[in-house]
Amino acid sequence: MRLAVSAIALAAVAAPALAQDQSGEVNLYSYRQPELLAPLTEAFTEATGIEVNVAYLEDGMVERLQAEGDRSPADLVFTVDISRLSAVVDAGVTQAVESDVLSQNIPSTYHDPDGHWWGLTTRARIVYASKDRVDPSEVTSYEDLADPKWEGRICTRSGTHPYNVALASAFLAHHGAEETKTWLEGLKSNLARKPQGNDRAQVKAIWAGECDISLGNTYYMGQMLNDDEQKEWAESVNVLFPEFEDGGTHVNISGVAMTKSAPNRENALKMMEFLSSPEAQEIYAHANYEYPVAPGTEADELVESWGSFEADELNLMELAGYRGEALRLIEEVDFDG
Repeated sequence: MRLAVSAIALAAVAAPALAQDQSGEVNLYSYRQPELLAPLTEAFTEATGIEVNVAYLEDGMVERLQAEGDRSPADLVFTVDISRLSAVVDAGVTQAVESDVLSQNIPSTYHDPDGHWWGLTTRARIVYASKDRVDPSEVTSYEDLADPKWEGRICTRSGTHPYNVALASAFLAHHGAEETKTWLEGLKSNLARKPQGNDRAQVKAIWAGECDISLGNTYYMGQMLNDDEQKEWAESVNVLFPEFEDGGTHVNISGVAMTKSAPNRENALKMMEFLSSPEAQEIYAHANYEYPVAPGTEADELVESWGSFEADELNLMELAGYRGEALRLIEEVDFDG
C-alpha cells in the first residue's frame, strides 16, 4: 500500500503537481494537512486499490482551480468551514454530485441541496476555561462573553479567521447587525491581549496565566492531549459548551466537493461515497477528534468524555450567507487592532 503525498506551492499559477488521467488514482487539493487525511486515504486505498495523491494548500485553492481551469488535475477538494466550501462552489469550480449512497449517509443538514458539497464531520466552537480560575457554571452562552466580568480574561485568535467569522455569522443570524456589533465590541474589550496565534496558542496562554478563557474548536483538545509538549496545556483547561440564548452550540463542518474538471470522476465518486460510510466516518472521527455525521456512528471516547451538547439548528447554507456582513462588522470594530 502506498500513499502519495505532495506538499506543493500555494500560488494559483503554480504548475499542476498531481497526476492526470491515470487509472487507479484520485487527486485531492486539501486545506487539511495530509497527515490528518492519511488514515482515511490509506483505508480507501486498501479497500479499493485506488491510489490517493494529496496536494496540501495553506491558501489560494479557489484561485488555483480558476487558473488551472479544465486542465486542473484535482478531482476533489477537502476543506473545513462552511464559508470555504461555499466559496469553492460560488467560484464555479465544482460540479453537482448525485449519489444515493451519499444521500443516505449524510443528513440533509450537512450537504448542499444541489449536491455541490458534502459534509463529513462536524466540530463545535467552544470555550476552553482554566480549571483553577474559572467555575464551569460561569460560562453559559456566547452572548455572555461580552459581559464586563470577563474584562482582561479572554484570549482568541484573529477575529478574521474563518472559524471566528463563522461564529460571528451565527451570532448575526440570531441577533442582527446592531447586537452583533455591540457583542464584538464587548468581546474585544474583554481581551487579555491582541488576537494572535491559533486555537492551541490560546490554551497555552491560559496555562501560562495570561488569560482565563478562550475560544477554540473541540478537536484541538484531542490533538493537544496526544502531544507530549501540549498535553500539560490541555490538562489545565475544561471544555465548555456555551449556547446561543435562543439556540444551541455553534457547529461547523469539514467537507468535500468534486471539481468541475475531475479527470478521474469515477474514482472521485468512489472516494466520496467511501468517506461517507460508517467505517470511514469513525476513522475520521477517531483520527481527528471530530463528530461524525453518518447515522449510527459515534465520536471517539475521548471526545464523548468532554460532555454532550445541543447543536445550534441554524442551517449551514444560511450561515454562509452571513459571512460577508459578519466580516464587515469584525473589521468595523477593528477587532484585531
